[in-house]
Amino acid sequence: MSIEVKNLLKTYGEQKAVNNISFKIEKGEIVGFLGPNGAGKSTTMKILTGYLQQTSGEAIVCGINVTEDPLATKKKIGYLPELNALYYEMYIKEYLAFIAEVHKVEDAKQKINNVIELTGLTAESKKKIGQLSKGYKQRVGLAAALIHDPEVLILDEPTSGLDPNQIIEIRDVIKKQGLNKTVLFSSHILQEVEAICDRVIIINNGQLVADDKLSNLQKVSNTQHSVKVEFKEAVDTALLTSLNNVLAVKNIQRSIFNIQCSDAESVKKQILQLALDKNLNIVSLQSENQSLENIFKTLTN
Repeated sequence: MSIEVKNLLKTYGEQKAVNNISFKIEKGEIVGFLGPNGAGKSTTMKILTGYLQQTSGEAIVCGINVTEDPLATKKKIGYLPELNALYYEMYIKEYLAFIAEVHKVEDAKQKINNVIELTGLTAESKKKIGQLSKGYKQRVGLAAALIHDPEVLILDEPTSGLDPNQIIEIRDVIKKQGLNKTVLFSSHILQEVEAICDRVIIINNGQLVADDKLSNLQKVSNTQHSVKVEFKEAVDTALLTSLNNVLAVKNIQRSIFNIQCSDAESVKKQILQLALDKNLNIVSLQSENQSLENIFKTLTN
């Protein structure tokens, strides 16, 4: 087991920032760690990396209890914090050489060149960190997290400040790392989580509210489902709104509708009957999985 959290509790006075949460993550898993601001994500990550002491419970990384041997666990972890602390007066290679020395990395020069290429820093590699854009500073932080080839990556908002092209590049880096490492990362960009992860953990007000494969969450999320229908002709929205089990209808285009409902199969049958009764031509009719955004809203509101 690469990461194991047992009844983790962190309190500040009477406030419970993390409230008795438990989960396990196996090697080779890329897990999205989600929750609203203040839910306890960063606190949990800081406890796992040994930067913060829990009130009670256990945090275990690669079989090592973080509290009992924080130095040994730090050797196993590559950590990119939410607030990426960097030395702005240092050159990129100089900074990475410093981090490599801290971790006693062998063949440091080659490893530095490797992570610079991996994180897309080659074109900027001769600059001081303070001269970089926010997105490239984020890449430097990711390179520093990877320099010692850790078994576990803990990434707090790794795509913060990146443009769409850079996000795609870093997404690919994370996917490749997930082939032989354990990756736990938080993000407010839910499309990124959908693109990278098979499994998500969601916490709200310090409590665990979901831990499952995304596909399973999409099946069981609440009682709300989605049906998308396209007609050849223009159709009055009121016709669809009047169907049984329909909760809401959104007219996406002139003849394309997204229907939120409590029973997708029943609504699809009614649409087929409606088309027969009104002499309408259906171009397409299909059920759609709940988006992670809708699942997130349902579980955290």
